[in-house]
Amino acid sequence: MPSAIRMGRSVLIALGLILAGPAFPRPLDEVKAAGEIRVALYSDNAPFSEEQAGRQRGIEVDLAHAIAEKLGVRLNLRLVDAGENVDGDFRLNLWRGDLAGSPLADLMLHVPHDKILATRNEQIFLTNPYFDQHLAFAFRRDKVEAFETFGDIEGREVAVEGASASDMQLLLAEGGRYRSALKHFRNFDEAAKAYLAGETSILAGTRPAIEAALHAAGASREDNRIVEIALSGLVKSRWDLGGAVRTDSRDLAYAVSDALTALTSEGRLKAICEAHGVSFIAPKGY
Repeated sequence: MPSAIRMGRSVLIALGLILAGPAFPRPLDEVKAAGEIRVALYSDNAPFSEEQAGRQRGIEVDLAHAIAEKLGVRLNLRLVDAGENVDGDFRLNLWRGDLAGSPLADLMLHVPHDKILATRNEQIFLTNPYFDQHLAFAFRRDKVEAFETFGDIEGREVAVEGASASDMQLLLAEGGRYRSALKHFRNFDEAAKAYLAGETSILAGTRPAIEAALHAAGASREDNRIVEIALSGLVKSRWDLGGAVRTDSRDLAYAVSDALTALTSEGRLKAICEAHGVSFIAPKGY
């Protein structure tokens, strides 16, 4: 192939990559200059973020709007599917992008605030955390007299989302002793509906998801108690949630962290959580 043709093709390919490539995450001054911040949230992640009837809603949807307001910019919000792991989600949404050249996010929320996760992902930088996430159980008081230990599961069915953290915790607990008690569902929403319909006497999930499900159904908290039971093992029962930016956008992370601190001290984050039927639990950090 003549060198001139090869060079011409190289230029066209390079130009195509520039035109089709993703819009990269930006530091704070570029975000402010553009007048908007691109934020990625998970889809189907109620009560934090989801789309219902074409409307984005949830705790982190409201939080993203509040952060953008604090930064003095517009919000460009995108709901994304969760991948196989958080590392892949960082790669797809914050620093490499997809094959279609979709714009990369400046900020991603609902990120586990974990030192090991941050260390092995050098391309990202974490913001301050904003919420303390816990695994929990709801139980029907008319069917379960007391629920204080995992042993109280014996002889009862537990509605749980398959392949979730709660499912893994119960499958591994005490050498698999409670596996026969599990009634698996495709997602948490289906598990909650089955529990609320009386199909099981116990519901497993995260505390926010359980609280939001009870709130949406108008179910009595007195008749449906929520408990957290500590259990040592491979599955974490609590973790902080925060945000992440690309590592060369650390000034944006600091500004977002300042916004989160202000929203917490002003009581706005607590009010956002309560509007969705969820108790605000302050994060504890590393």
